[in-house]
Amino acid sequence: MILTFVHILIMRKAILTCIDFFFPPFSRWISRDTFRYLATGGSTFATGIVVYYLAYNYILEQKDIRLSKLLVTAPIAALAIECTITFIIGFLLNKYLIFTDSKLKGRIQLFRYGSIVVTNLMLNYAFMKLMVEAFAFYPTIAKVLTSIILAIFSYFSQRHFNFGYFQLF
Repeated sequence: MILTFVHILIMRKAILTCIDFFFPPFSRWISRDTFRYLATGGSTFATGIVVYYLAYNYILEQKDIRLSKLLVTAPIAALAIECTITFIIGFLLNKYLIFTDSKLKGRIQLFRYGSIVVTNLMLNYAFMKLMVEAFAFYPTIAKVLTSIILAIFSYFSQRHFNFGYFQLF
C-alpha cells in the first residue's frame, strides 16, 4: 500500500497531537517546537536502545562477525545496525515532523543531517574519553552529561544548519 500525501498529513497531525498532549506542563520552560524536538529525539534514542539490544542479543547472538580479514565485534556490529536504523528514523522525524518549513532540497538535508550525525559520533567519543579518562568521571555520569551537551548541539545544528535557516550552499 502506497502512502498518499493525505495519509502522511493525517499521520503527522496524529503524532503531533499526541506529543502536544504532554506539552502543557513544560510550556513555562521551553517552546512547543523544542518540546517536539525533544520528544522525537527521545523516541529515536529509546528506539536505538531497543534496536541495539535486539541486534546484539538476537540477530548477532552476541557473536563477532568476520568479514574477510576484518573482525567486527558483536557490540560494534550491533552499533552499526542501530546507527543505520536510528539515522533513518531521526532524519524522517526531523524532516517530516519537526522542521517542515525548510526550503532546502531533501538530498541537501540528508547530507547535512549525516554530517551532523558523524560530528556527534566524534564528539561523543571525545567527550566520553575526556570525562572518563582525564577527569575520572563515572562512565554513566559522563554519558548523561555528554548526551545533554550533544542534544543541545544537535537541536541548534539541525535547526540552523541542516533544515535551512542557515544557508551554506
